[in-house]
Amino acid sequence: MKLKEKKRTTRATKRQFLRKSVASVMLLNMLCFSLAPVMVLAEGEQTESTSTKPAAVQAATTTTQIPSVESLGLNVKSAILIEPVSGQVLLNLNSDLALPPASMTKMMTEYIVADFVKQGKFQWDDVVTVRKNAAQTVGSRIFLAEGDQHTIEELYIAMAVGSANDATVALAEHVAGSEQAFVKMMNDEAKRMGLPTAHFANSTGLDIADMPKEFQPADGKETVMSALDAAILAKYIVTDHPDFARFTSLQTYKFRDRDTKPIVNYNWMLEANKNVTNFKQFAYEGLDGLKTGHTTKAGNNFTGTAERNGMRLISVVMGTKTDKARFVETRKVLDFGFNNFEPKQIIAPKATVAGTETVTVKKAKNTEVPVVSGEAVSFVVPKGADTSTVEAKVNLTEEGLVAPLKQGTKVGTVTYSYKADGLNETLEKTVDLITAEDADKAGWFKLLLRAIGEFFSDLFNGIKNLF
Repeated sequence: MKLKEKKRTTRATKRQFLRKSVASVMLLNMLCFSLAPVMVLAEGEQTESTSTKPAAVQAATTTTQIPSVESLGLNVKSAILIEPVSGQVLLNLNSDLALPPASMTKMMTEYIVADFVKQGKFQWDDVVTVRKNAAQTVGSRIFLAEGDQHTIEELYIAMAVGSANDATVALAEHVAGSEQAFVKMMNDEAKRMGLPTAHFANSTGLDIADMPKEFQPADGKETVMSALDAAILAKYIVTDHPDFARFTSLQTYKFRDRDTKPIVNYNWMLEANKNVTNFKQFAYEGLDGLKTGHTTKAGNNFTGTAERNGMRLISVVMGTKTDKARFVETRKVLDFGFNNFEPKQIIAPKATVAGTETVTVKKAKNTEVPVVSGEAVSFVVPKGADTSTVEAKVNLTEEGLVAPLKQGTKVGTVTYSYKADGLNETLEKTVDLITAEDADKAGWFKLLLRAIGEFFSDLFNGIKNLF
């Protein structure tokens, strides 16, 4: 009996083993068939991923290759190209070299006069009486006589368009009482603007020896500016007086009714000159200013500015051999900027900073208050540049923040930095870090409970630290 039971048990065990084996084989087959599409898909994805790598590499290589300054073959003593909003220097060739600027000096006179009008100290239609100094001034001029009367605007246009030295001196004396008093204003402004090498001897840019003798400065120090000085000065003009082109873009101006010929703008590169036979070869798209300059010592200089596709650039070339050459060289400099660079928003306004999403505000209902950057951050970068590598450094307010705080309260700063291929410098901009919402003060009962909780937490940590 026992033997029969043992046999039955053995047969049952074999049948069970057989069923498990068959089930295992079936399960294995099912797994294999089910995994096959996945493996094919995985292989397909891998193939697709591999095939996109060259495209990614190709996308990376679409970044504009910035040519060297040397490759431009500039025939100048110095040159510079800047973007005025950020102040970025895009091209630099001996830009810190102090040189005679000639009539580019008048940009400072233009700035000061326009600023006084902007402040309401003078009006454009105020009448100026010409004095002896202006009447005796030589060089480019409109032949003012002592006692002549003209409005500030008329003289200003003569200065900006025709580079009239006598009109410039007349304005300087009207504003400050004497030209040398105005020169002090010019030098004070140069310090305020941070012009590294600039020194002004007069309002015009004439050599001291060419000034009327009795009005020459006693120290004998000639006017000098570097290309960098001129670019910074131009930056102040276009940013503080955005209507500058109302004067500088005029092609011609008839100063007096009796004049047989109008004043012709010395700036041949004005875009409006594209249809003028004598100047169309120099006309440049978007160019609307600023100032030429020429003396025997200075050679030929030009500070130009043009705007294309929402980006304005300022160029300065100094020490070219001819009046035509200063425009040829300026074209090279401006083309370098517009062909190779573009403005790009790096950080959107009110962006969250990774790692500093909130700040602790004492006595607030919610002690962790969200914070964001106060404004957008844009840089001028090589065209097609990858801007994903921007870095952020946060500097929070040292003193504790206590509720209540209004939305938009400054709680620190964040500095964004970016180094692009093709740029020698690391671009940086610092903006405020502000609260993204109101931080209301908590009620007394909540503050009491919070204080009790902090007390016992500190007590527990103190006891724990004993062991």
